[in-house]
Amino acid sequence: MEFNAYRYSYPSRRNVVFASRGMACSSSPVASNVGIEIMKRGGNAIDAAIAMAGVYPLVEPTSNGLGSDCFVLVWTNGKLYGLDGSGYSPKAMNADVIHSRGYQSVPFDGWLPVMVPGAVASWAELRRRFGTLPLEELLSPAIKYAEDGYPVPVTASQLWQKDVERFRKAFEKEPEVFRPFFDYFTKNGRAYSAGELFRIPDMARTLEELAATDCESFYRGEIARRIVEFSERTGGYLTFEDLSQYHPKWVEPITINYRGYDVYEMPPNGHGITALMALKILSGMDIGRNRECADVYHRTIEALKLAFVDAKKFVADPRFMKTKVEDMLSERYAATRRALITDTALMPEAGDPSCGGTVYFCTADNRGNMVSFIQSNYRGFGSGVVVPGTGISLQDRGANFSMDPGSDNYISGAKKSYHTIIPGFICKDGKPIGPFGVMGGFMQPQGHVQVVTNIVDFGMNPQEALDAPRWQWTGEKKIQLEREVPEHIAKELQLRGHQIEITNTNIGMGRGEIIFRMDNGVLAGGTEPRTDGTIAIW
Repeated sequence: MEFNAYRYSYPSRRNVVFASRGMACSSSPVASNVGIEIMKRGGNAIDAAIAMAGVYPLVEPTSNGLGSDCFVLVWTNGKLYGLDGSGYSPKAMNADVIHSRGYQSVPFDGWLPVMVPGAVASWAELRRRFGTLPLEELLSPAIKYAEDGYPVPVTASQLWQKDVERFRKAFEKEPEVFRPFFDYFTKNGRAYSAGELFRIPDMARTLEELAATDCESFYRGEIARRIVEFSERTGGYLTFEDLSQYHPKWVEPITINYRGYDVYEMPPNGHGITALMALKILSGMDIGRNRECADVYHRTIEALKLAFVDAKKFVADPRFMKTKVEDMLSERYAATRRALITDTALMPEAGDPSCGGTVYFCTADNRGNMVSFIQSNYRGFGSGVVVPGTGISLQDRGANFSMDPGSDNYISGAKKSYHTIIPGFICKDGKPIGPFGVMGGFMQPQGHVQVVTNIVDFGMNPQEALDAPRWQWTGEKKIQLEREVPEHIAKELQLRGHQIEITNTNIGMGRGEIIFRMDNGVLAGGTEPRTDGTIAIW
Protein backbone atom coordinates (compact mmCIF):
# COMPACT_ATOMS: atom_id res chain seq x y z
CA MET A 1 0.00 0.00 0.00
CA GLU A 2 1.56 3.31 -1.13
CA PHE A 3 0.41 6.71 0.07
CA ASN A 4 1.71 10.22 0.67
CA ALA A 5 2.21 10.78 4.40
CA TYR A 6 2.82 14.51 3.83
CA ARG A 7 -0.46 15.28 2.05
CA TYR A 8 -3.63 16.16 3.97
CA SER A 9 -6.34 17.41 1.63
CA TYR A 10 -8.88 18.08 4.38
CA PRO A 11 -8.68 20.18 7.54
CA SER A 12 -7.05 18.02 10.20
CA ARG A 13 -4.80 18.44 13.18
CA ARG A 14 -3.67 14.85 12.93
CA ASN A 15 -0.88 13.13 11.01
CA VAL A 16 -0.44 9.50 10.08
CA VAL A 17 1.22 7.79 13.04
CA PHE A 18 3.96 5.17 12.57
CA ALA A 19 5.15 2.38 14.87
CA SER A 20 7.47 -0.60 14.61
CA ARG A 21 6.52 -2.90 17.51
CA GLY A 22 2.83 -2.36 18.18
CA MET A 23 -0.16 -0.11 17.57
CA ALA A 24 -3.62 0.28 19.13
CA CYS A 25 -6.20 2.59 17.54
CA SER A 26 -9.52 3.46 19.14
CA SER A 27 -11.97 6.25 19.89
CA SER A 28 -10.75 6.27 23.51
CA PRO A 29 -7.34 7.41 24.79
CA VAL A 30 -7.78 5.05 27.74
CA ALA A 31 -8.55 2.01 25.57
CA SER A 32 -5.64 2.67 23.19
CA ASN A 33 -3.19 3.02 26.07
CA VAL A 34 -4.51 -0.18 27.68
CA GLY A 35 -3.93 -2.05 24.41
CA ILE A 36 -0.35 -0.91 23.99
CA GLU A 37 0.43 -1.59 27.66
CA ILE A 38 -0.70 -5.20 27.23
CA MET A 39 1.68 -5.56 24.27
CA LYS A 40 4.52 -4.15 26.37
CA ARG A 41 3.78 -6.81 29.00
CA GLY A 42 4.40 -9.48 26.36
CA GLY A 43 0.90 -9.87 24.97
CA ASN A 44 0.12 -10.00 21.26
CA ALA A 45 -2.37 -7.93 19.25
CA ILE A 46 -5.19 -10.33 20.15
CA ASP A 47 -4.46 -9.98 23.88
CA ALA A 48 -4.44 -6.21 23.44
CA ALA A 49 -7.80 -6.24 21.67
CA ILE A 50 -9.40 -8.32 24.43
CA ALA A 51 -8.12 -5.92 27.09
CA MET A 52 -9.45 -2.97 25.10
CA ALA A 53 -12.83 -4.69 24.73
CA GLY A 54 -12.89 -5.19 28.49
CA VAL A 55 -12.23 -1.55 29.30
CA TYR A 56 -14.62 -0.08 26.72
CA PRO A 57 -17.81 -0.63 28.79
CA LEU A 58 -16.22 1.77 31.30
CA VAL A 59 -14.87 4.42 28.97
CA GLU A 60 -17.74 4.48 26.45
CA PRO A 61 -20.80 3.01 28.17
CA THR A 62 -22.89 5.10 25.79
CA SER A 63 -21.92 2.73 22.97
CA ASN A 64 -21.29 -0.69 24.50
CA GLY A 65 -21.36 -2.65 27.74
CA LEU A 66 -20.85 -6.08 29.28
CA GLY A 67 -24.17 -7.03 27.68
CA SER A 68 -22.98 -6.23 24.14
CA ASP A 69 -22.42 -8.26 21.00
CA CYS A 70 -19.23 -8.18 18.94
CA PHE A 71 -17.74 -9.25 15.61
CA VAL A 72 -14.00 -9.79 15.18
CA LEU A 73 -11.61 -10.31 12.26
CA VAL A 74 -8.19 -11.69 13.24
CA TRP A 75 -5.19 -11.98 10.95
CA THR A 76 -2.69 -14.46 12.39
CA ASN A 77 -0.38 -17.15 11.05
CA GLY A 78 -1.05 -16.08 7.46
CA LYS A 79 -4.85 -16.41 7.60
CA LEU A 80 -7.89 -14.24 8.32
CA TYR A 81 -10.38 -15.61 10.85
CA GLY A 82 -13.86 -14.34 11.70
CA LEU A 83 -15.59 -14.65 15.08
CA ASP A 84 -19.34 -14.04 15.23
CA GLY A 85 -20.09 -12.85 18.75
CA SER A 86 -23.71 -11.93 18.13
CA GLY A 87 -26.40 -13.43 20.32
CA TYR A 88 -29.84 -14.84 19.61
CA SER A 89 -33.31 -14.04 20.86
CA PRO A 90 -34.82 -15.73 23.93
CA LYS A 91 -36.67 -18.93 23.05
CA ALA A 92 -39.88 -17.40 24.41
CA MET A 93 -39.73 -14.41 22.02
CA ASN A 94 -41.97 -14.15 18.96
CA ALA A 95 -44.26 -11.73 17.12
CA ASP A 96 -47.23 -12.60 19.32
CA VAL A 97 -45.29 -11.42 22.38
CA ILE A 98 -44.55 -8.09 20.70
CA HIS A 99 -48.18 -7.59 19.68
CA SER A 100 -49.47 -8.61 23.11
CA ARG A 101 -47.45 -5.75 24.61
CA GLY A 102 -49.12 -3.27 22.26
CA TYR A 103 -46.32 -2.84 19.70
CA GLN A 104 -46.43 -3.21 15.90
CA SER A 105 -42.62 -3.37 15.70
CA VAL A 106 -39.93 -4.37 18.17
CA PRO A 107 -39.19 -1.37 20.44
CA PHE A 108 -35.67 -0.21 21.32
CA ASP A 109 -36.15 0.00 25.10
CA GLY A 110 -36.94 -2.50 27.84
CA TRP A 111 -36.88 -6.30 27.79
CA LEU A 112 -38.54 -6.88 24.40
CA PRO A 113 -35.43 -6.18 22.26
CA VAL A 114 -32.95 -7.87 24.64
CA MET A 115 -31.10 -10.87 23.22
CA VAL A 116 -28.41 -13.14 24.65
CA PRO A 117 -25.22 -11.02 24.68
CA GLY A 118 -22.24 -12.50 22.86
CA ALA A 119 -19.30 -10.17 23.58
CA VAL A 120 -18.12 -11.59 26.89
CA ALA A 121 -18.09 -15.18 25.57
CA SER A 122 -16.12 -13.95 22.55
CA TRP A 123 -13.39 -12.43 24.74
CA ALA A 124 -12.81 -15.83 26.32
CA GLU A 125 -12.97 -17.64 22.99
CA LEU A 126 -10.41 -15.30 21.40
CA ARG A 127 -8.04 -15.70 24.33
CA ARG A 128 -8.30 -19.49 24.29
CA ARG A 129 -7.53 -19.74 20.58
CA PHE A 130 -5.06 -16.93 19.92
CA GLY A 131 -4.16 -15.19 23.19
CA THR A 132 -0.97 -15.57 25.20
CA LEU A 133 -1.79 -13.94 28.56
CA PRO A 134 -4.27 -15.05 31.25
CA LEU A 135 -7.70 -13.41 31.28
CA GLU A 136 -7.05 -12.06 34.79
CA GLU A 137 -4.22 -9.96 33.40
CA LEU A 138 -6.18 -8.85 30.35
CA LEU A 139 -9.14 -7.63 32.40
CA SER A 140 -7.07 -6.07 35.20
CA PRO A 141 -6.99 -2.58 33.59
CA ALA A 142 -10.78 -2.60 33.21
CA ILE A 143 -11.21 -3.67 36.83
CA LYS A 144 -9.00 -0.82 38.00
CA TYR A 145 -10.84 1.80 35.94
CA ALA A 146 -14.20 0.50 37.14
CA GLU A 147 -13.01 0.77 40.74
CA ASP A 148 -11.09 4.06 40.53
CA GLY A 149 -13.06 5.81 37.79
CA TYR A 150 -12.06 7.90 34.81
CA PRO A 151 -12.95 11.41 33.52
CA VAL A 152 -15.79 11.28 30.96
CA PRO A 153 -14.68 12.48 27.47
CA VAL A 154 -16.51 15.11 25.42
CA THR A 155 -18.15 12.93 22.75
CA ALA A 156 -19.35 10.34 25.27
CA SER A 157 -20.89 13.06 27.45
CA GLN A 158 -22.89 14.39 24.48
CA LEU A 159 -24.26 10.93 23.71
CA TRP A 160 -24.87 10.33 27.43
CA GLN A 161 -27.20 13.33 27.68
CA LYS A 162 -29.30 12.12 24.76
CA ASP A 163 -29.78 8.63 26.21
CA VAL A 164 -30.63 9.79 29.72
CA GLU A 165 -33.50 11.83 28.29
CA ARG A 166 -34.62 8.82 26.24
CA PHE A 167 -34.76 6.53 29.28
CA ARG A 168 -36.43 9.13 31.47
CA LYS A 169 -39.62 8.58 29.49
CA ALA A 170 -39.23 4.81 29.69
CA PHE A 171 -38.74 5.03 33.47
CA GLU A 172 -42.15 6.65 33.87
CA LYS A 173 -43.79 3.56 32.33
CA GLU A 174 -41.64 0.82 33.91
CA PRO A 175 -39.74 2.24 36.91
CA GLU A 176 -38.64 -1.17 38.24
CA VAL A 177 -37.03 -2.09 34.90
CA PHE A 178 -35.19 1.19 34.35
CA ARG A 179 -34.28 2.23 37.91
CA PRO A 180 -30.90 0.39 37.83
CA PHE A 181 -29.90 2.40 34.74
CA PHE A 182 -30.35 5.64 36.66
CA ASP A 183 -28.61 4.18 39.72
CA TYR A 184 -25.50 3.19 37.75
CA PHE A 185 -25.27 5.54 34.79
CA THR A 186 -26.48 8.92 36.05
CA LYS A 187 -25.24 11.35 38.65
CA ASN A 188 -28.23 12.23 40.81
CA GLY A 189 -30.51 11.58 37.85
CA ARG A 190 -28.57 13.55 35.24
CA ALA A 191 -26.05 12.56 32.59
CA TYR A 192 -22.36 12.75 33.41
CA SER A 193 -20.68 15.86 32.01
CA ALA A 194 -17.31 15.99 30.27
CA GLY A 195 -14.50 15.81 32.80
CA GLU A 196 -16.59 14.35 35.63
CA LEU A 197 -15.27 11.14 37.21
CA PHE A 198 -17.35 8.05 36.44
CA ARG A 199 -16.98 5.03 38.74
CA ILE A 200 -18.92 1.75 38.80
CA PRO A 201 -17.45 -0.61 41.45
CA ASP A 202 -20.11 -3.29 40.86
CA MET A 203 -18.79 -3.69 37.33
CA ALA A 204 -15.32 -4.22 38.79
CA ARG A 205 -16.72 -7.14 40.83
CA THR A 206 -18.40 -8.54 37.70
CA LEU A 207 -15.15 -8.30 35.74
CA GLU A 208 -13.30 -10.09 38.53
CA GLU A 209 -15.87 -12.90 38.37
CA LEU A 210 -15.50 -13.09 34.58
CA ALA A 211 -11.71 -13.26 34.85
CA ALA A 212 -11.86 -15.98 37.50
CA THR A 213 -14.30 -18.18 35.55
CA ASP A 214 -13.06 -17.64 31.98
CA CYS A 215 -16.37 -15.78 31.43
CA GLU A 216 -18.39 -18.94 32.16
CA SER A 217 -20.22 -17.26 35.03
CA PHE A 218 -21.98 -14.93 32.58
CA TYR A 219 -23.68 -17.86 30.83
CA ARG A 220 -23.64 -20.81 33.20
CA GLY A 221 -22.91 -19.45 36.68
CA GLU A 222 -23.65 -16.81 39.31
CA ILE A 223 -23.81 -13.86 36.91
CA ALA A 224 -26.26 -15.75 34.69
CA ARG A 225 -28.46 -16.40 37.72
CA ARG A 226 -28.49 -12.70 38.55
CA ILE A 227 -29.50 -11.80 35.00
CA VAL A 228 -32.27 -14.38 34.98
CA GLU A 229 -33.54 -13.39 38.42
CA PHE A 230 -33.92 -9.77 37.31
CA SER A 231 -35.54 -10.89 34.06
CA GLU A 232 -38.11 -13.00 35.91
CA ARG A 233 -38.81 -10.30 38.50
CA THR A 234 -39.37 -7.48 36.01
CA GLY A 235 -41.15 -9.16 33.09
CA GLY A 236 -38.19 -10.15 30.94
CA TYR A 237 -37.81 -13.16 28.67
CA LEU A 238 -34.20 -14.34 29.16
CA THR A 239 -33.92 -17.71 30.86
CA PHE A 240 -30.99 -19.67 32.23
CA GLU A 241 -31.43 -22.09 29.32
CA ASP A 242 -31.08 -19.20 26.81
CA LEU A 243 -27.81 -18.10 28.39
CA SER A 244 -26.33 -21.53 29.10
CA GLN A 245 -26.65 -22.75 25.52
CA TYR A 246 -24.84 -19.77 23.96
CA HIS A 247 -21.39 -20.01 22.32
CA PRO A 248 -19.79 -17.65 19.78
CA LYS A 249 -19.10 -19.07 16.35
CA TRP A 250 -16.03 -19.06 14.10
CA VAL A 251 -17.03 -18.15 10.54
CA GLU A 252 -15.35 -17.67 7.17
CA PRO A 253 -15.07 -13.97 6.21
CA ILE A 254 -16.64 -12.93 2.90
CA THR A 255 -14.72 -10.93 0.30
CA ILE A 256 -14.65 -9.25 -3.08
CA ASN A 257 -11.74 -7.90 -5.10
CA TYR A 258 -11.95 -4.14 -5.57
CA ARG A 259 -9.51 -2.85 -8.18
CA GLY A 260 -6.79 -5.29 -7.09
CA TYR A 261 -7.47 -5.18 -3.34
CA ASP A 262 -9.30 -7.91 -1.43
CA VAL A 263 -11.81 -6.31 0.94
CA TYR A 264 -13.10 -8.57 3.71
CA GLU A 265 -16.22 -8.34 5.87
CA MET A 266 -18.08 -10.65 8.24
CA PRO A 267 -20.83 -12.76 6.65
CA PRO A 268 -24.53 -12.41 7.50
CA ASN A 269 -26.20 -11.97 9.97
CA GLY A 270 -24.00 -8.85 9.83
CA HIS A 271 -24.53 -6.35 7.03
CA GLY A 272 -20.90 -6.05 5.95
CA ILE A 273 -22.14 -7.58 2.71
CA THR A 274 -23.75 -4.17 2.03
CA ALA A 275 -20.33 -2.57 1.65
CA LEU A 276 -19.09 -5.41 -0.55
CA MET A 277 -22.15 -5.24 -2.83
CA ALA A 278 -21.73 -1.48 -3.26
CA LEU A 279 -18.03 -1.87 -4.02
CA LYS A 280 -18.84 -4.67 -6.48
CA ILE A 281 -21.17 -2.29 -8.33
CA LEU A 282 -18.54 0.47 -8.30
CA SER A 283 -15.79 -1.88 -9.51
CA GLY A 284 -17.37 -1.86 -12.97
CA MET A 285 -17.50 1.95 -13.13
CA ASP A 286 -14.79 4.51 -13.75
CA ILE A 287 -15.09 7.10 -11.00
CA GLY A 288 -11.85 8.89 -11.88
CA ARG A 289 -9.11 10.18 -9.58
CA ASN A 290 -10.70 13.39 -8.30
CA ARG A 291 -12.85 12.68 -5.26
CA GLU A 292 -14.28 16.17 -4.93
CA CYS A 293 -16.62 16.11 -7.89
CA ALA A 294 -20.35 15.47 -8.04
CA ASP A 295 -20.01 12.37 -10.26
CA VAL A 296 -18.01 10.53 -7.59
CA TYR A 297 -20.48 11.37 -4.85
CA HIS A 298 -23.49 10.55 -7.03
CA ARG A 299 -22.28 7.17 -8.27
CA THR A 300 -21.06 6.05 -4.86
CA ILE A 301 -24.33 7.10 -3.23
CA GLU A 302 -26.41 5.29 -5.85
CA ALA A 303 -24.36 2.09 -5.55
CA LEU A 304 -24.71 2.17 -1.78
CA LYS A 305 -28.47 2.75 -1.90
CA LEU A 306 -28.99 -0.28 -4.13
CA ALA A 307 -26.80 -2.48 -1.93
CA PHE A 308 -28.50 -1.29 1.25
CA VAL A 309 -32.05 -2.08 0.19
CA ASP A 310 -30.94 -5.55 -0.90
CA ALA A 311 -29.22 -6.19 2.42
CA LYS A 312 -32.22 -4.98 4.40
CA LYS A 313 -34.40 -7.43 2.50
CA PHE A 314 -32.17 -10.50 2.37
CA VAL A 315 -29.75 -10.41 5.36
CA ALA A 316 -30.81 -12.47 8.38
CA ASP A 317 -29.66 -15.31 10.57
CA PRO A 318 -27.84 -17.42 7.93
CA ARG A 319 -29.87 -20.49 8.95
CA PHE A 320 -32.98 -18.70 7.66
CA MET A 321 -31.63 -16.90 4.57
CA LYS A 322 -33.14 -18.10 1.31
CA THR A 323 -30.81 -15.92 -0.78
CA LYS A 324 -27.23 -17.09 -1.17
CA VAL A 325 -24.30 -14.82 -0.27
CA GLU A 326 -22.47 -15.81 -3.47
CA ASP A 327 -25.46 -14.66 -5.54
CA MET A 328 -25.57 -11.33 -3.75
CA LEU A 329 -21.87 -10.80 -4.49
CA SER A 330 -21.89 -12.16 -8.04
CA GLU A 331 -20.73 -10.08 -11.00
CA ARG A 332 -23.94 -11.02 -12.78
CA TYR A 333 -26.08 -9.40 -10.10
CA ALA A 334 -23.73 -6.43 -9.69
CA ALA A 335 -24.08 -5.75 -13.43
CA THR A 336 -27.89 -5.71 -13.23
CA ARG A 337 -27.77 -3.26 -10.31
CA ARG A 338 -25.07 -1.13 -11.95
CA ALA A 339 -27.27 -0.73 -15.03
CA LEU A 340 -29.89 1.06 -12.92
CA ILE A 341 -27.55 3.94 -12.12
CA THR A 342 -28.07 7.01 -14.30
CA ASP A 343 -27.27 10.70 -13.89
CA THR A 344 -30.27 11.25 -11.62
CA ALA A 345 -31.08 10.00 -8.12
CA LEU A 346 -33.14 6.82 -8.05
CA MET A 347 -35.70 5.58 -5.55
CA PRO A 348 -34.02 2.30 -4.56
CA GLU A 349 -35.92 -0.98 -4.48
CA ALA A 350 -34.59 -4.42 -3.62
CA GLY A 351 -33.81 -6.71 -6.53
CA ASP A 352 -33.57 -10.50 -6.87
CA PRO A 353 -29.98 -11.74 -6.45
CA SER A 354 -30.85 -15.44 -6.75
CA CYS A 355 -29.70 -17.33 -9.82
CA GLY A 356 -33.08 -19.47 -10.43
CA GLY A 357 -24.49 3.05 19.38
CA THR A 358 -20.97 0.94 18.80
CA VAL A 359 -17.26 0.97 19.36
CA TYR A 360 -14.62 0.04 16.81
CA PHE A 361 -10.92 -0.44 17.45
CA CYS A 362 -7.96 -2.24 15.89
CA THR A 363 -4.57 -3.52 16.94
CA ALA A 364 -1.37 -4.81 15.34
CA ASP A 365 1.94 -6.16 16.62
CA ASN A 366 5.38 -6.93 15.18
CA ARG A 367 4.63 -10.68 15.15
CA GLY A 368 2.29 -10.31 12.19
CA ASN A 369 -0.98 -10.32 14.16
CA MET A 370 -3.72 -7.79 13.36
CA VAL A 371 -7.23 -7.43 14.79
CA SER A 372 -10.35 -5.61 13.57
CA PHE A 373 -12.83 -5.52 16.48
CA ILE A 374 -16.31 -4.02 16.86
CA GLN A 375 -18.49 -4.18 19.97
CA SER A 376 -21.91 -2.67 20.44
CA ASN A 377 -25.11 -2.27 22.43
CA TYR A 378 -26.84 -1.00 19.24
CA ARG A 379 -28.68 2.16 20.39
CA GLY A 380 -26.72 4.08 23.00
CA PHE A 381 -26.91 2.22 26.30
CA GLY A 382 -28.86 -0.48 24.49
CA SER A 383 -32.19 -1.51 25.96
CA GLY A 384 -31.73 0.54 29.12
CA VAL A 385 -32.03 -2.68 31.12
CA VAL A 386 -29.18 -2.83 33.65
CA VAL A 387 -28.81 -5.85 35.93
CA PRO A 388 -28.61 -4.81 39.61
CA GLY A 389 -25.41 -5.68 41.43
CA THR A 390 -23.47 -6.20 38.20
CA GLY A 391 -23.27 -3.01 36.10
CA ILE A 392 -24.27 -5.09 33.05
CA SER A 393 -26.21 -3.04 30.47
CA LEU A 394 -28.05 -5.28 28.01
CA GLN A 395 -28.11 -4.66 24.25
CA ASP A 396 -31.29 -4.09 22.21
CA ARG A 397 -30.39 -5.99 19.02
CA GLY A 398 -33.86 -7.52 18.78
CA ALA A 399 -35.10 -4.15 17.50
CA ASN A 400 -33.59 -5.11 14.13
CA PHE A 401 -35.99 -8.02 13.65
CA SER A 402 -38.76 -7.72 11.06
CA MET A 403 -42.42 -8.22 11.97
CA ASP A 404 -43.20 -9.31 8.41
CA PRO A 405 -43.88 -13.08 8.38
CA GLY A 406 -42.54 -13.25 4.83
CA SER A 407 -39.14 -11.84 5.80
CA ASP A 408 -36.10 -14.05 6.39
CA ASN A 409 -35.45 -11.73 9.34
CA TYR A 410 -38.90 -12.37 10.89
CA ILE A 411 -38.74 -12.42 14.67
CA SER A 412 -38.81 -15.78 16.41
CA GLY A 413 -37.16 -17.54 19.33
CA ALA A 414 -33.50 -18.62 19.42
CA LYS A 415 -32.76 -16.64 16.24
CA LYS A 416 -30.12 -14.05 15.36
CA SER A 417 -31.32 -10.71 14.02
CA TYR A 418 -30.01 -8.58 11.17
CA HIS A 419 -26.89 -6.96 12.67
CA THR A 420 -25.33 -3.57 11.96
CA ILE A 421 -21.81 -3.95 13.42
CA ILE A 422 -19.08 -4.77 10.89
CA PRO A 423 -15.27 -4.91 11.17
CA GLY A 424 -13.31 -4.61 7.91
CA PHE A 425 -9.95 -5.84 6.62
CA ILE A 426 -7.93 -5.30 3.42
CA CYS A 427 -5.39 -7.58 1.74
CA LYS A 428 -3.51 -7.46 -1.55
CA ASP A 429 -1.99 -10.41 -3.38
CA GLY A 430 -2.55 -12.61 -0.33
CA LYS A 431 -0.72 -10.27 2.04
CA PRO A 432 -2.44 -8.34 4.82
CA ILE A 433 -2.64 -4.58 4.55
CA GLY A 434 -4.68 -4.18 7.68
CA PRO A 435 -7.87 -3.59 9.66
CA PHE A 436 -10.28 -0.72 9.23
CA GLY A 437 -13.73 0.16 10.51
CA VAL A 438 -16.27 2.95 10.92
CA MET A 439 -18.69 2.57 13.84
CA GLY A 440 -22.16 4.07 13.89
CA GLY A 441 -25.27 1.97 13.23
CA PHE A 442 -26.48 2.08 9.63
CA MET A 443 -23.64 4.49 8.78
CA GLN A 444 -21.15 1.64 9.06
CA PRO A 445 -21.27 0.10 5.56
CA GLN A 446 -21.52 3.61 4.13
CA GLY A 447 -18.38 4.57 6.03
CA HIS A 448 -16.62 1.41 4.85
CA VAL A 449 -17.38 2.19 1.21
CA GLN A 450 -16.16 5.76 1.55
CA VAL A 451 -12.95 4.76 3.35
CA VAL A 452 -12.13 2.00 0.82
CA THR A 453 -12.72 4.26 -2.19
CA ASN A 454 -10.69 7.04 -0.53
CA ILE A 455 -7.78 4.63 -0.14
CA VAL A 456 -7.96 2.60 -3.35
CA ASP A 457 -9.39 5.06 -5.89
CA PHE A 458 -7.94 8.31 -4.57
CA GLY A 459 -4.67 7.14 -3.01
CA MET A 460 -5.29 8.63 0.41
CA ASN A 461 -3.19 7.82 3.47
CA PRO A 462 -4.98 6.32 6.50
CA GLN A 463 -5.53 9.65 8.24
CA GLU A 464 -6.60 11.48 5.09
CA ALA A 465 -9.11 8.73 4.33
CA LEU A 466 -10.78 9.37 7.70
CA ASP A 467 -10.55 13.16 7.50
CA ALA A 468 -12.38 13.34 4.16
CA PRO A 469 -15.91 14.81 4.42
CA ARG A 470 -18.63 12.18 4.55
CA TRP A 471 -22.17 11.71 3.33
CA GLN A 472 -24.93 9.46 4.64
CA TRP A 473 -27.98 8.05 2.88
CA THR A 474 -30.94 8.12 5.29
CA GLY A 475 -33.67 6.63 3.06
CA GLU A 476 -35.49 7.26 -0.22
CA LYS A 477 -33.53 10.08 -1.93
CA LYS A 478 -32.41 11.76 1.31
CA ILE A 479 -28.69 12.47 1.72
CA GLN A 480 -26.94 14.11 4.65
CA LEU A 481 -23.70 15.95 3.87
CA GLU A 482 -21.10 17.22 6.28
CA ARG A 483 -20.50 20.96 6.07
CA GLU A 484 -17.01 20.31 4.73
CA VAL A 485 -18.43 18.93 1.45
CA PRO A 486 -17.80 21.64 -1.18
CA GLU A 487 -20.88 23.75 -1.90
CA HIS A 488 -20.76 23.13 -5.66
CA ILE A 489 -21.10 19.38 -5.03
CA ALA A 490 -24.12 19.85 -2.77
CA LYS A 491 -25.81 22.00 -5.41
CA GLU A 492 -25.05 19.57 -8.24
CA LEU A 493 -26.38 16.62 -6.23
CA GLN A 494 -29.58 18.54 -5.57
CA LEU A 495 -29.96 19.19 -9.30
CA ARG A 496 -29.65 15.44 -9.87
CA GLY A 497 -32.64 14.78 -7.64
CA HIS A 498 -31.00 14.10 -4.28
CA GLN A 499 -32.70 15.66 -1.26
CA ILE A 500 -29.77 17.31 0.48
CA GLU A 501 -29.45 18.11 4.17
CA ILE A 502 -26.31 19.79 5.52
CA THR A 503 -25.71 18.43 9.03
CA ASN A 504 -24.85 20.70 11.96
CA THR A 505 -23.05 17.89 13.80
CA ASN A 506 -20.79 15.08 12.60
CA ILE A 507 -21.42 12.67 15.51
CA GLY A 508 -23.77 10.61 13.34
CA MET A 509 -21.29 10.38 10.46
CA GLY A 510 -19.35 7.47 11.91
CA ARG A 511 -16.13 7.14 13.87
CA GLY A 512 -13.33 5.12 12.32
CA GLU A 513 -9.83 3.73 12.81
CA ILE A 514 -7.28 2.28 10.38
CA ILE A 515 -3.98 0.40 10.71
CA PHE A 516 -1.86 -0.56 7.67
CA ARG A 517 1.27 -2.68 7.63
CA MET A 518 3.72 -1.25 5.11
CA ASP A 519 6.10 -3.30 2.99
CA ASN A 520 8.98 -2.69 5.43
CA GLY A 521 6.88 -3.98 8.35
CA VAL A 522 6.25 -0.54 9.85
CA LEU A 523 2.69 0.08 11.05
CA ALA A 524 0.84 3.20 9.87
CA GLY A 525 -2.33 4.35 11.63
CA GLY A 526 -5.09 6.90 11.24
CA THR A 527 -7.75 7.79 13.79
CA GLU A 528 -11.09 9.55 13.81
CA PRO A 529 -11.17 13.37 14.08
CA ARG A 530 -14.93 13.24 14.79
CA THR A 531 -14.40 11.81 18.28
CA ASP A 532 -11.71 11.35 20.94
CA GLY A 533 -9.73 9.08 18.61
CA THR A 534 -6.26 8.11 19.80
CA ILE A 535 -3.38 5.99 18.50
CA ALA A 536 -1.03 4.45 21.05
CA ILE A 537 2.24 3.06 19.75
CA TRP A 538 5.28 1.08 20.75
